[in-house]
Amino acid sequence: MIVYGRNPVREAVRGRRRVLRLWVARESGQAVPEGAPPASIVEPAELDRICGSTDHQGFACEVDPYPYVDGEALLEDPDALVVALDQVQDPHNLGAICRSAECAGAAGVVLPERRSAEVTPAVCRASAGAVEHLPIARVRNLADYLKLASDRGAWIYGAEAGAEASYTDPDYSGRTVLVLGSEGRGLGPRVRSVCDQLVSLPVRGSIESLNVSAAAAVLLYQAALARPQENARTS
Repeated sequence: MIVYGRNPVREAVRGRRRVLRLWVARESGQAVPEGAPPASIVEPAELDRICGSTDHQGFACEVDPYPYVDGEALLEDPDALVVALDQVQDPHNLGAICRSAECAGAAGVVLPERRSAEVTPAVCRASAGAVEHLPIARVRNLADYLKLASDRGAWIYGAEAGAEASYTDPDYSGRTVLVLGSEGRGLGPRVRSVCDQLVSLPVRGSIESLNVSAAAAVLLYQAALARPQENARTS
């Protein structure tokens, strides 16, 4: 896989994957990340070709395939905070959600194997490299996974526009799964039926709802408030 962009390349070097090769655009004026392999200096046009994008900021690297984790492992901690995404297909939304999840201290993100975005170079770029540190699982059936999480003692909260309960109502302490659906479609019927409670975010403007990545960030930080803050830092 090719990872591109200054921050994604830096986090790939710091993360779990092996960096096989590094390219830096000639006269980029950027320092090679510490710990990276020797860089091949190439013309910007060649880097555009390697990345399939001009959004590389002068850096790209080749890395091992993305190391997905087992979904059940994300529930091991009694205070685990997990984000489950029901058919979120936009790679930029997935990347932004992963960035928020990693910053909020989530245990990981769960994706269904079908009709869902997966970790691609565009997702790595949109996450600013957060996917290199955040555990991500792919499961065959999301509703079945949520039932498993419930059996493990997790509370399942689904975000749905128009739900009677406010996102501030639940007690998010302990093992918690936040479930968000795709733009337009929202949560599927089976996934919705497994949730312990559906919650909504207030919308006071003219449009109908928040983008799914913005909604995820709000829910994540609301849930993070119910967790120990001793290792938190301000941004």
